[in-house]
Amino acid sequence: MDVDLIFKIAAIGIVVAVLGQLLIRSGREDQAMLTTLAGLIVVLSIVLKEISNLFSSIKELFSL
Repeated sequence: MDVDLIFKIAAIGIVVAVLGQLLIRSGREDQAMLTTLAGLIVVLSIVLKEISNLFSSIKELFSL
């Protein structure tokens, strides 16, 4: 696992949080929720890819 991955996830979280607050303050709560949901989906896809790589490495390590 790379430190860049942690920074990437943190950057996505900060951007989503700022956009969410801006949208909430402008009265667009629905769009803020969709923005938060989109950010969550992006981060989950990144994490799932890394988990897949982890399982592939373990499978290769134990020759399964």
